[in-house]
Amino acid sequence: MFYVKTVPALKRASADIHFKWLVLNRAVRCTVTSSSPAQTEHDGVRSRGGSECPGLSGRGGRRREGTAAAAANEISVDFEQTREAYKSKDSLELLRSLVVMRCYLTAQPGNLTRSLFVNKILGQKSFDQFMKMTFYGQFVAGEDHNDIKPLIQKNHSFGVGSVLDYSVEEDISQEEAERKEMDSCVSAAEKENIGKLERKYQVHKQFSDRRGGVTGARTYFYADEAKCDQHMETFIKCIKASGGSSMDGFSAIKMTALGRPQFLLQLSEVLVKWRRFFTFLASQQGKDGLEALEQRLELTQLQEFMTKLGANGDFYGWFTGRKEDSTGCIDMLDWNSLIDDRTKISDLLVVPNVELGKLEPLLGKFTVEEEQQMKRMLQRVDVLAKHALESGVRLMVDAEQTYFQPAISRLTLEMQRTYNREKPVIFNTYQCYLKEAYDNVTMDVELSRREGWHFAAKLVRGAYMYQERERAKEIGYEDPINPDYESTNRMYHRCLDYVLDEIALNRKANVMVASHNEDTVKHTLTRMNELGLIPTENKVYFGQLLGMCDQISFPLGQAGFPVYKYVPYGPVNEVMPYLSRRAQENRGFMKGAQKERELLWKELKRRLASGELLYKPVY
Repeated sequence: MFYVKTVPALKRASADIHFKWLVLNRAVRCTVTSSSPAQTEHDGVRSRGGSECPGLSGRGGRRREGTAAAAANEISVDFEQTREAYKSKDSLELLRSLVVMRCYLTAQPGNLTRSLFVNKILGQKSFDQFMKMTFYGQFVAGEDHNDIKPLIQKNHSFGVGSVLDYSVEEDISQEEAERKEMDSCVSAAEKENIGKLERKYQVHKQFSDRRGGVTGARTYFYADEAKCDQHMETFIKCIKASGGSSMDGFSAIKMTALGRPQFLLQLSEVLVKWRRFFTFLASQQGKDGLEALEQRLELTQLQEFMTKLGANGDFYGWFTGRKEDSTGCIDMLDWNSLIDDRTKISDLLVVPNVELGKLEPLLGKFTVEEEQQMKRMLQRVDVLAKHALESGVRLMVDAEQTYFQPAISRLTLEMQRTYNREKPVIFNTYQCYLKEAYDNVTMDVELSRREGWHFAAKLVRGAYMYQERERAKEIGYEDPINPDYESTNRMYHRCLDYVLDEIALNRKANVMVASHNEDTVKHTLTRMNELGLIPTENKVYFGQLLGMCDQISFPLGQAGFPVYKYVPYGPVNEVMPYLSRRAQENRGFMKGAQKERELLWKELKRRLASGELLYKPVY
């Protein structure tokens, strides 16, 4: 059963002692420094003498002053050194990058997809060759696990690892999507009686094709359980390819490929209803306006209030009976633990129905078949996790739309409980363009601390912004996305700082900074050095897409930081949707892509002036 099984919490006093010990005993820190005459350069990495370090930033905005110490080997990564950034590429590869970037920055979003018509003129073989010389060659590693090995090994020799993703997508018509996913649509009259929360988790005909407006992620559609098994086999091949091509690699999976999305939709509604009911109860006790983990319910008041609403369950007795050190209060994680064993506590799993004005069972909508679908989805994820563990590969569970994500995160957490006990194997993805991103990160970190497993996260900004906003506006629920790019940046850094502080406090946390934003990468390096987090600890990873931001990835790798390229592969004609999205994504990343083109030109000019135009990488 996937539901949370909370173990006794670690005592906070012990954590505070650990934190103080960490600060007082940190004798050496690294500081990211800017260029200065006192520095000496070698391979794009500068070294110089000591400096004073700022205090250690603690959780919740607190600052703890550590002892000033001289850093023995302060490290600064220079992202302007083109010679080191592009030493893994010959001049023809640089020219291809320039041409592709130029096309992507100036072309209309649909042009690459329409180029499929060129296939009819050139023929499949000539078209494939053309694509491999241009767009496909820039962003895709090869057609199968044998083709991708040379590129993976080359990148690895220059300090850059791989996150493998078999990027074949299944195309499906709008009509077929409606037929397969619309079986639970409600009538127009019924929709009038559905609140905003329920609207978000209903299937809607207009958004049946989940590819609409999506520029940064692939989409799967549910056909049947046999198709889900085929997807699982595909992921297994990807895991084996990752394990056979490099050490300590990653493999990416999507949860919607492994089960019926309608089930994820319903489970997400259940989880969000339960969480919002806790927030409502906290507001009744005057605890509204606090961060999610700071809200507490006083059990006596809770029991009195629930009894007035008509609930029959013994909330006070259940919570105090399961915790030896009960303080008479519970937080959100304690509240979630009620779903552990619903067969014994069905009287407690109730939420208010606003329309009917009474309490109703939380899980009343789940059928026996949906229970079986849930179990089969968990079994598939379990098979993938076991293969990953055997192959020495870590699984990266991709994030998806907000109306699926609560269920996806919950299922991922269940796998982390099982497989992240000794080391981080399963990584969850957090989309920081969401307003609730910080609450999601902080609660999952706290849960990992209480239960004693390795928290492992990939932080991204997000891939579904336009679709999410359009759906929220059309259907009539609150836009889940932060209002602008600046607020998303602040959210990203806030979540990142929290996890970095947790790593400094408890070395069982891990994070991948999946970002093409140079300022974010520099911020991470600065915080790592303030906290004394050493690159060789392999607690903080960096990630960028293959074919993009080499000026960030390779200098990081050569400086000793664990950095990975997201490496898609698959047959040319079947990865065209992925390539089309790269075109749209680069258009949205205009400033960064323009700087990348400038650096590519700079390196080509340098090679021409120095007689190195025929340079070939040595590895």
